[in-house]
Amino acid sequence: MEDVNGVRNDEERLERVRCSVQKYDWGKFGPNGEVYRLYIANCGENVNGFAIDPNKPYAELWMGTHDSGPSYVVKNDRNVCDVVSLECETLKVWIQNHPYVLGDKVLNKWGCHLPFLFKVLSVEKPLSIQAHPCKELAKKLHLKYPKVYKDANHKAEMAIAITKFDILCGFVDMEDLRKTLHSVPEISLLVGSAAVDQVANITLKDGEEETKAALRHLFTQIMTASDHMITEVLSQLISRLRKKVKLTAEEKVALWLEEKFPGDVGIIAAFFMNFMTLNPGEAVCLGPNEIHAYLSGDCIECMATSDNVVRAGLTSKQRDVETLCEMLTYKQGRPEILSGFDVEGTEESIKRYCPPFEEFEVDHCDLLEGKTVSLPSVASPSLFLVTRGTGLIRTGFSVKKIGVGDVIFSPADSKVTISSDTRLEIYRAGANSIFL
Repeated sequence: MEDVNGVRNDEERLERVRCSVQKYDWGKFGPNGEVYRLYIANCGENVNGFAIDPNKPYAELWMGTHDSGPSYVVKNDRNVCDVVSLECETLKVWIQNHPYVLGDKVLNKWGCHLPFLFKVLSVEKPLSIQAHPCKELAKKLHLKYPKVYKDANHKAEMAIAITKFDILCGFVDMEDLRKTLHSVPEISLLVGSAAVDQVANITLKDGEEETKAALRHLFTQIMTASDHMITEVLSQLISRLRKKVKLTAEEKVALWLEEKFPGDVGIIAAFFMNFMTLNPGEAVCLGPNEIHAYLSGDCIECMATSDNVVRAGLTSKQRDVETLCEMLTYKQGRPEILSGFDVEGTEESIKRYCPPFEEFEVDHCDLLEGKTVSLPSVASPSLFLVTRGTGLIRTGFSVKKIGVGDVIFSPADSKVTISSDTRLEIYRAGANSIFL
């Protein structure tokens, strides 16, 4: 459809989207988490004729075009729909039938799908000690184990805390590692003093590669130790920590992990990693091949479109210890915490989080009651998620009422305006505008 000036009206048409949920066992149960709250608001209390069960864990809300958790376009602007009915088609198929909504830059660079996957996470107990493969490794793993590694893409990602959010990410720096090796003598019992001394005796004269090689050797020995040795060493470690009067934050984490995953090698691995607590609004970026584990809390997450995870601890799922130990970068130091920056022309109502990855960026819009803000046009399609309040979202040819749980798709180059009836909070995901 074209207007009198020859412009396609549907190029700026907003579409209401229905999401998928993942009920992994580490998720928060029912109303305790953001995922359940937003999912039931997005879909209604019944999905395909079945009531949503509040007594199950709701771990991840997915918004995007990945086949493992498809989103659906709601036709006729119905508030909810059954995915098996004719009133919905997947967002992936809908985009394939309307490729112009991606914009030329995104379409030419990534093809006929969204380059980003947008999520909400509600974490009740720890996720696995894990890393996500780079593109080269992802292609190899997908080719060799397609049922385990279901796509050939990398999975760079960013987490933005909604609540206080605890995370283990990256290896501690050399100074902290030496302190750990001294204060946790059970590590020497597990792998022997020679491997520990090799790392502890590294000096500034040793190059980066030598340092990484020593850390790799030590960490691999820990992760591949026999179950018998791990059980014996952990028994001594936990017994000692329970007798201590004053515990460090890392020791408290170790005792908590023991409650969730008794006898797991991931408890020892955690001592090698940076323990961080993100406050609401703070974010951290995790590149490919970087070790990490989310521990607790709720967050917004955005990533390159992939579901590849290599696990090696704190999990009942399949582990691939050899691959994880080989793939890690072994980069040391605490990751930078991002607080976002004010988007120009939005009167400080929108903060943007720009990771060093081209596939995605995230905006957080926080509007007081009765306010209006216009978003700068971007050369990427966007997904908007409402987490608080009610209002309107509009383009030149489309307007929709919005409330908590609503997810709206807007085509590339849309001029979007948001108005609030009450205080209104919205997160927007799109391809990284710095690279477009």
